[in-house]
Amino acid sequence: MSAHCMLTGAAPVFGNRVSHSHRRTRRRWNPNIQHRRYWLPGENRFVRLTLSARAIKTVDAIGVEAAVARIRARGGKV
Repeated sequence: MSAHCMLTGAAPVFGNRVSHSHRRTRRRWNPNIQHRRYWLPGENRFVRLTLSARAIKTVDAIGVEAAVARIRARGGKV
């Protein structure tokens, strides 16, 4: 399950590459996925999260505890 964000669920989007002669071939747009390690004080351990750039900003805003709670609510394993 590569190129998927654990928090927002962002995944690759597919479409067509259109040349100058207007021939179409398939292509994909990948989200900006990063691997970040956060300290989870409630469990006294580090967690490694696969997040999009937008989700990293969300974790900074709401905190890592709330972000992990959202990931687990979506059915993700942390």
